[in-house]
Amino acid sequence: MISPTLPPELKAALDGKLQGFSRTDAAQRSQKISTAYRAGGGSGTIKSDADALAYALARMPATYAAVAASLNALTEIAPDLAPETLLDVGAGPGTASWAAAEAFSSLQDFTLLDANATLSRLALELARDSSRLAECRYLPGDAGANLVEVSEADLVVASYVIGELSEADQRKLAEAMWAKARHALVVIEPGTPAGYARILALRQQLIALGAFVSAPCPHERPCPLTAPDWCHFSQRLPRSQAHRQIKGADVPFEDERFIYVALTRKPPATRAARVLAPPDVGKAEITAKLCTGDGVALTKVPRRDKTAYASARRWRWGDAILSES
Repeated sequence: MISPTLPPELKAALDGKLQGFSRTDAAQRSQKISTAYRAGGGSGTIKSDADALAYALARMPATYAAVAASLNALTEIAPDLAPETLLDVGAGPGTASWAAAEAFSSLQDFTLLDANATLSRLALELARDSSRLAECRYLPGDAGANLVEVSEADLVVASYVIGELSEADQRKLAEAMWAKARHALVVIEPGTPAGYARILALRQQLIALGAFVSAPCPHERPCPLTAPDWCHFSQRLPRSQAHRQIKGADVPFEDERFIYVALTRKPPATRAARVLAPPDVGKAEITAKLCTGDGVALTKVPRRDKTAYASARRWRWGDAILSES
């Protein structure tokens, strides 16, 4: 399991870029970019090096935390997965590649795709002194078009990218990414009802093409949740002083809500129930909402069963409950 915090090399590279950079200016640029994203825009608002750095300072920590949590979920279910090659689709400043490098010591080859040339420059600058990513390749231009040209990779990751596309283009990209994934594909989106809907559509589409779900679902059947409920998770991460200033925040932590799906070519050897919400710890029992192979279950663990109760006290939102498989 890897930490949700930025690795030291990446943090040092960002801190180096921050020298002489106005944090007030960074905060204003970050707010403008965030507003555009919330309105349904994409990375097209990131046009200058200052825009790219402001975006990275504001969003890289939370994106990294979400990708790290998603990759942790995959490695927990598929501990023998040892990819040597990575394809990072919609890579932006390279956040997912950094997380994958931490999650898989086996990775030797990194290829990043993104249409935004400004973000690609920043990604290469941040990776320049990295012990793992210094030799990464960044292909500028449309990710969908570049996918046709690149070789297959053991692991394909796409974080916070499909929401920028039309539904038709989302389907095309999903199929293209799966075609390039030799062993696994991990897709992460914001933990909103809209993000969940996009993941659900991609999941259904790729299961029909032969994909198996390793996480978070313990099955390939339709999602058992019904509206207004939706599947999503939360990862807490610390905020540095610079991060708080740029975000205009007072609290020293941030909770990133996200949804993901980890798809593999082979069925997982282990199936695990998934904790879908923070468990309710009461005096007499612990009540947890779990997604199981048979659907959603409201599991109650009585205090009198000391061993089970002690185990359930450690359950957290998003955890895999292997004993329930």
